[in-house]
Amino acid sequence: MSGNFLALAQPGVQQLSPYVPGKPVDELARELDLDPAKIVKLASNENPLGASPKALAAIREELAELTRYPDGNGFALKSLLAEQCRVELNQVTLGNGSNDILELVARAYLAPGLNAVFSEHAFAVYPIATQAVGAQAKVVPAKDWGHDLPAMLAAIDANTRVVFIANPNNPTGTWFGAEALDEFLQDVPEHVLVVLDEAYIEYAEGSDLPDGLDFLAAYPNLLVSRTFSKAYGLAALRVGYGLSTPVVADVLNRVRQPFNVNSLALAAACAALKDEEYLAQSRQLNESGMQQLQAGFRELGLNWIESKGNFICVDLAQVAAPVFQGLLREGVIVRPVANYGMPNHLRVTIGLPAENSRFLEALRKVLARG
Repeated sequence: MSGNFLALAQPGVQQLSPYVPGKPVDELARELDLDPAKIVKLASNENPLGASPKALAAIREELAELTRYPDGNGFALKSLLAEQCRVELNQVTLGNGSNDILELVARAYLAPGLNAVFSEHAFAVYPIATQAVGAQAKVVPAKDWGHDLPAMLAAIDANTRVVFIANPNNPTGTWFGAEALDEFLQDVPEHVLVVLDEAYIEYAEGSDLPDGLDFLAAYPNLLVSRTFSKAYGLAALRVGYGLSTPVVADVLNRVRQPFNVNSLALAAACAALKDEEYLAQSRQLNESGMQQLQAGFRELGLNWIESKGNFICVDLAQVAAPVFQGLLREGVIVRPVANYGMPNHLRVTIGLPAENSRFLEALRKVLARG
């Protein structure tokens, strides 16, 4: 007779559902007997440009050292990040994607009896990381699909240790300005760590979004989390980073896996950071693609949520699940967001011009079928 290992799991874990990534191309090809080469995936906020040639060259150079463990401290990448981000080396924490940074924060600062505050329609990993360590998730209702910062402030209590805020937010693409962020940070109690998730910040142009790095010196309870998975095009390698005070970075380092970022990721990230031309191309492609999709939605009479990310949420004015399934049959993968409390929306990643056109054509066909 075996034990009930679900019941034996931690209570917070029992209540969780596993994170569901975007549907892989190969999986859809197998299910519907489609040609993988003809499938368009606009589901996971990946960079449609492909990796930077400089990053690929750095990976090839590193292949000869695959028998060696990576540099556990990531000295070369940390040094570049410290220089570019105007911080000291001991303020940088490397993660296996920025997702890892969020997990490290939860492991280091949350526990049963404590809580984390975050917004409705926010990244699915916030509740997963919080509940996995037995802490309470305090979800604050959104305002116009985005963060209601004053309401989030009001939700903080004596047992709050972490507040997760994202700018822009995934999956809605909503954002807040520098003044709103500064006012929020001024009023957050000193015992609460604010995690500012800036996974899409590189897509912001000019003063569209506040730069979290500008607030680090003034607010010791701020951690800025970023990634190489989006604008830098290295999603497969899983590398991200957190910037904070040396004290917070030291705490996170105590629970970080010894070799959480592999050698290929370290080398590629260093090369990608130096490839300004690639980053500029990524931004330009994203801006034109966003305009292309918005024009297509306008023609179809559909509304959308304004976005500062590399994705956009379209409102189908009906339950989106059947439309999502119809798109799959057309060989187009996007992201349903009913699990984020948005059953009538689909999140669409900005792709290459031909991919965007293919999606809009497929959407038109599926909607016409009713």
